[in-house]
Amino acid sequence: MFKVLVLAYYYPPMGLSGVQRVQKFTKYFPHFNWEPTIITTGKVAYYAHDLSLLDEVKNLRIIRTESFDLNSIIGKKYGTVNVPKEFIRKAFSNFSKIFFIPDNKKSWAQRAYQKAHDLLKNEHFDALFVSIPPYSTFVYAAKLKKEFNIPLIVDYRDLWLDNHFSHYPTPYHRARHKKLEYSSLHAADRVITVNRRIKEYLIQTYQFLTFDEVVIIPHGYDQEDFNVEVDENLISKEKLRFTYSGLFYESITPIYFLKAFKKLSIERPDIASKIELEFIGLFRDEYKKLVVDLGLNESVKIHGYIEHKEVIKKLKATNILWMMIGNTKNAETISTSKLFEYFGARKQILGCVPEGAAKVALKEYGASYITAPDDINGIKETLVKIYYDYSEKNLPTPNEEFVIKHDRKLLTEQLTKLFQFCMREPV
Repeated sequence: MFKVLVLAYYYPPMGLSGVQRVQKFTKYFPHFNWEPTIITTGKVAYYAHDLSLLDEVKNLRIIRTESFDLNSIIGKKYGTVNVPKEFIRKAFSNFSKIFFIPDNKKSWAQRAYQKAHDLLKNEHFDALFVSIPPYSTFVYAAKLKKEFNIPLIVDYRDLWLDNHFSHYPTPYHRARHKKLEYSSLHAADRVITVNRRIKEYLIQTYQFLTFDEVVIIPHGYDQEDFNVEVDENLISKEKLRFTYSGLFYESITPIYFLKAFKKLSIERPDIASKIELEFIGLFRDEYKKLVVDLGLNESVKIHGYIEHKEVIKKLKATNILWMMIGNTKNAETISTSKLFEYFGARKQILGCVPEGAAKVALKEYGASYITAPDDINGIKETLVKIYYDYSEKNLPTPNEEFVIKHDRKLLTEQLTKLFQFCMREPV
């Protein structure tokens, strides 16, 4: 088999959707004659851990490296930590961006580099694969490429420069990030992006990149996850259920959706009484308080974080899936992985999103109702339309051809073909 060395900070037993892209790639690499070795974190503090995801890759070679930073210190003592209030999380994030360039995972990235360096000295690998963020991993992967002349493939899950979370306290900070990204991209043999908007941004910003050097491999879903029977006890027999799965942070918030439903309950209580809202995942106390303040307790069910395999069962048992992306900087480049797992469920989706990659994907999916993320009245009117379409059995159907294209096994095959192409090119 060919061998690929993978550098991945976010990897099981960490949970949440951001972990799954690399985890699913590595799960399916052996199906296409590629043997992965994954260098990832030891025990670090994180908002969720999911051992069921780790079970899928338990037969792979996983090397864990410790780092001396706050996440590691807290993680050794507590493991899973609570999500802080949003203003505290944001303040800590902005503080980190002042003192850590490119990010506060630099300590781990340096130790992962040292481990990778030792492996590459003693073993042959055919490719080096890194998925970002964290961006510091890419910096050290570029260093390995220069030292060992190994094909380097970088996977952009989000933008680096000017991404929707970026905060540059001074012009120096932004210039430093751009210089690091510039030099790292020069070392990469191929750049993967999850959507066309990120690809276009990179080519426009770094004009040495050619169209063919930047390849789109979108987010996806794992069909094996969905090959489960739906528990009849999970299906609501009396109400139309809207389900959200995931974490709220930054501009991704349930506030507008909940206020729209409150407005519906006042104007059309006959419809609102036949709808229930289900939230799966980490739900901050301030949002629980909002539910109480709006008087929506009887309409809202909060499950908290549950294992991914149980999430899938709930996605299959619901009626409508809801997701949102806030109006934020470069929001058009965001195509969250959760949306593509929704596609795998083949359910109708209410997408509250701005113009951009997510909206394009929702339109191609077909079974979508789309509003602006902060349009309370528009969301309310769409809830009414969905209710009537559901009652009249007139809901739109998913575009199956579009859905099948996003099977993670198929996407992994595309990635391994890219690895082999890079091996054939002179590096």
